[in-house]
Amino acid sequence: MSNIPETGRTRRVTIRLVVLQILVLSLLATLGGRLWYLQIRNGSQYTAQASNNHIREVVDPAVRGEILDADGRVLAGNQTQLVVSVSRTSLLQQKDHGKAALTRLAQVLGMNPVDVENKVRLCDAKTPQPCWNGSPYQPIPVTSQATTQQAMQIMERREDFPGITAQPTAVRQYPSPDGANAAQLVGYLSPVTDDEVSKSQDKSGKAKYLASDQIGRAGLESVYDGDLRGTSGVTQLEVDNLGRVIGTAGDTPAQPGNNVVTSIDARVQKNVEDNLAQAMADARKTYDTVTSRNFVADSGAAVVMDVHTGQIIAMASAPTYDPNLWVGGISAKDYQNLTSQDTNYPLLNRAIQGQSAPGSTFKVVSTSAAVQAGYSLDGHYPCPSSLTIGGREFKNFEGESAGDISLEKALEISCDTVFYGLSYDQWQKDGGIKPKANPADWFYKTAHQFGLGAKTGIDLPGEVPGRVPDRQWKTDFFNANKDAWCKQAAGGGTDYATEIARENCVDGAVMRAGDSVNYAIGQGDTLVTPVQMARIYSAIANGGTLYTPTVAKAVVTPSGQLVRNIAPHVDGKLPDDQKTLQYIDQATAGVITSGTAAWKFAGAGWPQDKIQLHAKTGTAEVYGKQTTSWLTTYSKDYAVIMTISQGGTGSGGSGDAVRRIYQALYGVDDKGNIDATKALLPAPQTALPTFNPDGTAVLKQASYAAPAPAPLTSTVYTDLLAVEPSRGLGRSRA
Repeated sequence: MSNIPETGRTRRVTIRLVVLQILVLSLLATLGGRLWYLQIRNGSQYTAQASNNHIREVVDPAVRGEILDADGRVLAGNQTQLVVSVSRTSLLQQKDHGKAALTRLAQVLGMNPVDVENKVRLCDAKTPQPCWNGSPYQPIPVTSQATTQQAMQIMERREDFPGITAQPTAVRQYPSPDGANAAQLVGYLSPVTDDEVSKSQDKSGKAKYLASDQIGRAGLESVYDGDLRGTSGVTQLEVDNLGRVIGTAGDTPAQPGNNVVTSIDARVQKNVEDNLAQAMADARKTYDTVTSRNFVADSGAAVVMDVHTGQIIAMASAPTYDPNLWVGGISAKDYQNLTSQDTNYPLLNRAIQGQSAPGSTFKVVSTSAAVQAGYSLDGHYPCPSSLTIGGREFKNFEGESAGDISLEKALEISCDTVFYGLSYDQWQKDGGIKPKANPADWFYKTAHQFGLGAKTGIDLPGEVPGRVPDRQWKTDFFNANKDAWCKQAAGGGTDYATEIARENCVDGAVMRAGDSVNYAIGQGDTLVTPVQMARIYSAIANGGTLYTPTVAKAVVTPSGQLVRNIAPHVDGKLPDDQKTLQYIDQATAGVITSGTAAWKFAGAGWPQDKIQLHAKTGTAEVYGKQTTSWLTTYSKDYAVIMTISQGGTGSGGSGDAVRRIYQALYGVDDKGNIDATKALLPAPQTALPTFNPDGTAVLKQASYAAPAPAPLTSTVYTDLLAVEPSRGLGRSRA
């Protein structure tokens, strides 16, 4: 028997019951509180979330805004095409999940059934392209190139094509107004990636991009994507627990994107593209006595800039491509051609991404540097056939000698030895091989003041900065390459590249005399882009103002109402006073009348007394390649720059083409007569286009009747971006 009294046992049971009652009541209170929280306090929120579980969104893409030239011609627009789309929801409701319907669709469209099935499958980590990365409830486009007959077969036999539609849809097109290609300028579109959708989400989880969106990937399509894209419409569908559509829950209409008006003149663009292509074709027919073969002329670029605003009137890059290849999705073969070394990377915009030594076109910078260093504009400087510096001979092209001449004459005839001598003298004043603590470095400092070695800030993606090989660059470059140089030198080779590596292994961080004298004529390690040179020569033309180059002028609504202007932006000033600028101006005019470009301009009947042109020629030597042709010019209105990789001399490779561009701009015939009625653009167009009530532009300028461009050859190209500049022994030809 238990020794615990009966009363004590009863008390223990009572306590346990009380504890159990408290626990049960506590649990009930907690559940009741939670129920109140869910049903009453936050009831509306969770009701909405629950409701959304059976809502699926179907996106109605917004019509993308157009990219227009300065007169309103459409550079990038939209064309209504018959798009055949497939609803996965309808396919899955069929017994065979739509396999028979897709097979019949492939037969109508003349496609492989497997290709059609692949287009409508959903993308995931294991599924390669083609596949659909948008919403599974979104109609999936199979083709945007359906014919009217194909569309009628589909729509008239709806029972054979359940869930398949054919309807007119706005599709991006690049119509090439007046034949202007402008591929690298306008860019192209491609589908947004899952990663981009995720990164575009704001704090509330709402994404800027939808999975079915296309976004600008290059050119103006990329930079002004936010203005052009508009706002997509959304239709909300009610679905049951099996995902079947049972009704609609409202819709938001799409808002079209705005249009971007550019400073590009499509007629001038076409003319520049034609002349660049013709110059390259002519170069390939020209014999190069140095390499004993015709010039390769593998790539090139040309820029026409308004000298008073920095706005781009035309910009051509070669080789080029058809931007319509991207419409509806690019094929693997076409993409390979656009990104292949064999075709020399047509996607590159060589006007802003092509870097090469500028040759003698750099001498206007060296002239400014010499003046800042204290050398007189009134002085005369020796122009011997060659100079021996550091045990090496630095020659004038073809060994010509001109005696003591002015800097103006040195620019006019492009005397290398004058600039060799000035740079070498300044190098010695800075301490030579053992530099002072704070060397003046006028030649390098001036290049930076001219904006070289930095991006111009043009409103196009992918611009490269070029290079000014100053002391800091020398040090950084040495530290990055010393081990490789020394390893190559240890190999014991006797070729030119190994000799340079052996020299750099020992004192690659030192600013040598050879570095300085080569630099003064735009050789050595100096790299520039065509748009940088266009900005420099525009500044010389306008009195010293450096503008940020721009392509876009304004953003307007689809009906033509102004949203915002994109005004010219002053980026800085040249370091020269007006006396120096006028001096350079006079010297570059002499290049046209009696200097290195005279045979292509004055000798070809250019009316210099009526329309004064200015120029500087440049022929840059590149180790292992043929010379790069440079011609930098300007008038009172425009700077016109052309460069051709492996294209010959400055005037020989580019002279005729640049003259023909000016002839078209000002209406000058081959005899020097001026006909204003035939001038494409005798002065830059400043006003925006006028628009009709329906948003189309009222064209003010006549169309351009362009001659057929010379066909490009199938030459195997090499990459201009990978140019290895000459080192130590190079010289610049005029």
